[in-house]
Amino acid sequence: MIYTCPMHPEIEQNHPGNCPTCGMTLEPKTIGAGDEEEQKELRSLSRKFWSALILTIPVLLIAMGHAIPGLHVEAMIPKQISKWIEFTLETPGVLWAGGFFFERAWQSIVNRSLNMFTLIALGVGAAYFYSAVAAIAPGIFPQSFHRDGEVGLYFEAAAVITTLVLFGQLIEAKARSRTGQAIKALLGLAAKTAHRVRDGGEEEIPTDEIHKGNVLRVRPGEKIPIDGVITDGTSNIDESMITGEPMPVSKGPDDKVIGATLNQTGSFLMRAAKIGSETLLAQIVQMVADAQRTRAPIQKLADTVSGYFVPVVIGIALITFLIWSIIGPAPAMAYALVNAVSVLIIACPCALGLATPMSIMVGVGRAAQAGILIKNAEAIETAEKVTHLITDKTGTLTAGKPEVVSRIGTNATSESDLLQIAASLESQSEHPLARAIVDAAKKEKVELRDVTDFQSTTGGGISGKLEGKSVLIGKEKFLADSSITIPGELKKEAQRLQEKAQTTVWLAVNDVAVGILGIADPIKETSKEAVRVLHQMGLKVIMCTGDNRRTAESVARELGIDDFRAEAMPYEKIELVKTLRSQNAIVAMAGDGINDAPALAAAQVGIAMGAGTDVAIESAGITLVKGDLMGIVKAMHVSRAVMRNIRQNLFFAFIYNALGVPIAAGVLYPFFGLVLSPMIAGAAMSFSSVSVVANALRLRSIRL
Repeated sequence: MIYTCPMHPEIEQNHPGNCPTCGMTLEPKTIGAGDEEEQKELRSLSRKFWSALILTIPVLLIAMGHAIPGLHVEAMIPKQISKWIEFTLETPGVLWAGGFFFERAWQSIVNRSLNMFTLIALGVGAAYFYSAVAAIAPGIFPQSFHRDGEVGLYFEAAAVITTLVLFGQLIEAKARSRTGQAIKALLGLAAKTAHRVRDGGEEEIPTDEIHKGNVLRVRPGEKIPIDGVITDGTSNIDESMITGEPMPVSKGPDDKVIGATLNQTGSFLMRAAKIGSETLLAQIVQMVADAQRTRAPIQKLADTVSGYFVPVVIGIALITFLIWSIIGPAPAMAYALVNAVSVLIIACPCALGLATPMSIMVGVGRAAQAGILIKNAEAIETAEKVTHLITDKTGTLTAGKPEVVSRIGTNATSESDLLQIAASLESQSEHPLARAIVDAAKKEKVELRDVTDFQSTTGGGISGKLEGKSVLIGKEKFLADSSITIPGELKKEAQRLQEKAQTTVWLAVNDVAVGILGIADPIKETSKEAVRVLHQMGLKVIMCTGDNRRTAESVARELGIDDFRAEAMPYEKIELVKTLRSQNAIVAMAGDGINDAPALAAAQVGIAMGAGTDVAIESAGITLVKGDLMGIVKAMHVSRAVMRNIRQNLFFAFIYNALGVPIAAGVLYPFFGLVLSPMIAGAAMSFSSVSVVANALRLRSIRL
């Protein structure tokens, strides 16, 4: 198992530990694989936090009791005794509960990578060790350190800071464990058992014992155990957990089914086609896990700032100490120490480092739940800036499968009769359009009739006899060459269908044309709405297809697409991408075929349809499990939401430090007499990190 840092994914090792760069606890790269270590860390942090809190409360009461009306701690416990009580209680609190602060700080020095734990250890260590020496040997301090004959102690500051940092670490660890919940939920969807049909009987087996080619029975209400193909039976299947689409999908023989989806109504037999890591669910989990570890370009800003941040803060803390020790009010050295410690604590850069990776992890997981698979963080950042979307037609805007969309018959022939005659003859043909006609008949449960004397004429059509009647089916020219009488009204209707980019199939019975079937690749129901929303988002939509100009123009006109290119070769699609990029456009390309792969790779953002070819999916930065243009709209919404969230996080981190460090250094003291307590600085530091993680977790509830 490989462990990596959520803030520095280039750090990898084969065992649990801490990041040598930032000190954070390493996490397993495979989501769900390190749950035991995660729970162990949470238990350890919880135990240390509660121990530190119990030890801190009496120390805080002793140190701050004078500020509580009616509580006279000094009268009950003399100063000479109370300081030893504080020392005894806070030594295990700081050195045991907060001991890992010092371990990680030392590692940061050894690795020459100063980080948040460097600042925390310096701050807590300065307050604790100064107080410990003052309690044990107060005589070694010069008179300027004394007030009312005593050297000031800051055990309560070290105690409260340790407790607050532990609390922040605990809350942060719990929140980070929830960033992968979307994928853990997907993993939990997988079926645990399956019913294997063999030798005339059925046996229940664990899904990991399924082999390719096994025949499995899936009953109503059961999860489909593995990816495969239906061999017998029909059903409606809920694929929402994979595709994000709530409507169930009707499936029958030869249809593919996806493991972990829910069988609703019918019982069917299926043949296992993919197992283990080959299944769609496994690929989704792995793709999302990999994407969550990638770095967005905007992260470079945070990395650059963090690289200089800690040394600068240490320098500011030293300058603060020197200035206050020279010009501060008596006892000057005490004020100097308090303000220097406050600067070190409040300037912790943890929030800055978490700002980007937390948003990426949550956003990628949320997208996966909606059927949007993001390959890397760069695709998220770039998608937000897209100005032009180039989309293929077939399989993207349209269904990618010819269907009978129009039926026009003469007065003597009804639409159902027309389909029955055509399907009966076309069932003998292998032509792609014949398959569309036969499928339409099956869908409407039209009974096919027996055909005799069947003949096929290449490039023309087919003929045969149906219940003693001569039937011809094919192009208009095929009928004309066969001396068939064609009514003028049918010719007008045929022309109207052709203007809509429909292929016309003519039917003649006993030498008289009786009707026309219009066949087209139908536009997906969601395409028009998707184009409208993309326009609202400010994108220009361009269709680039290898189909003929008439068909392309018809689809573009119906959908309201801004521009189109027809009869385009693969190299022409790349040229279009390059031309737009040369005009400073940010281009997204959506497609599903091998011919789209080069353009998908050339575009700033490639969007592959999940039903497309492997090479198209490999070339794209974003894959839509359900090949639907509305998925592109969702992907754009995810991108904008994630980038907006990252900017909010970076703002919180930057503004927090920009305001906090000067206040901690004491700039308000000359004007208002205010000095920031290290305890308040510790609370603010923890709050900043928790607020960043909490803000990132809001992405789990974005509506798509």
